Amino acid sequence: MRDVPATPDTIPARAGGALRFLDLAPARDGLRADVLAGLRARPRSIPPKYFYDAEGARLFERICRLPEYYLTRTEYALLQARLPEIAAVAGRVDCVIEPGAGGCGKVRLLIEALRPARVYALDIASAHLAQAAQALARDHPGLEVSAVGLDFVHGLEALAPHLPAAGRRLVFYPGSSIGNFTPEEAVALLGRFHTLAGPDGGLLVGVDLKKDPERLHRAYNDAQGVTAAFNLNLLARLNRELGADFAPGAFRHYAYYNPVEGRIEMHLVSLAAQTVHVAGEHFEFAAGESLHTENSYKYRPEEFVRLAAAAGWRPAGQWLDAEGGFALQYYAAGSGVG
Repeated sequence: MRDVPATPDTIPARAGGALRFLDLAPARDGLRADVLAGLRARPRSIPPKYFYDAEGARLFERICRLPEYYLTRTEYALLQARLPEIAAVAGRVDCVIEPGAGGCGKVRLLIEALRPARVYALDIASAHLAQAAQALARDHPGLEVSAVGLDFVHGLEALAPHLPAAGRRLVFYPGSSIGNFTPEEAVALLGRFHTLAGPDGGLLVGVDLKKDPERLHRAYNDAQGVTAAFNLNLLARLNRELGADFAPGAFRHYAYYNPVEGRIEMHLVSLAAQTVHVAGEHFEFAAGESLHTENSYKYRPEEFVRLAAAAGWRPAGQWLDAEGGFALQYYAAGSGVG
């Protein structure tokens, strides 16, 4: 069963704005195919989008409140401090599209500043998204909110027929989530955002910057072990949904900064030689063998400008936090680095 009703109907959101649910996920569930392909490969890996079942979404919300996890509070503070400047650069915006919207917290700040007519919140965790979208619509009379259950990494084009033909669009991609993709993958995704935004659209993106590796290490290895629980919850999901028999206690969360690649790498490391069964297949893990679950690339500001330019975006504004460790960058549709 799908979490979001497969209906385009628009309904009132308890005296607030209008709320619409769209389920644009493919009929075939890719979890089984993706996991088996990742386990057969060397090195082994699983796409990080599968972190976000209900428990994973709850744990990630806890991560965002941890003292070591600077990213969320830094970006919120930067948005709040620079919203008037961002609004001036962005100009008139009729439609805000947020891939990976989650709890819809940051887009609320943009709504206050830009006053769009419509917001499209996209997320693969559709049940969590539906609750957040209901609250967003309730709190903003006159706003049309569309909660879209969608794997935007692979299915973004499915959204296009549901967008209004007229009006300027802004793609909002906060949280440094672009760092979960290799640079080549990031260029491809930014190119698809460019197509989605249209010839007069814009992009506001959050980018985590290169910094002291010790600070990065603490952010992904918190003292309370919440990030470890988040990582290990992936195995519990596979046990539940694919009939796997992972023993989470036989794996350990391991995250570190790779300075050569410029990224945090997150792994689950097997503590002993073991056999795991998943969806009718068996996989041998050696002691110390890794299951790679996430990357988080960090950039220098000029590095990311070049990345976005390769996808057709023209830089139009940049705001850094006081420590110079996080950036909000605004891009206009077009090409070039100047």
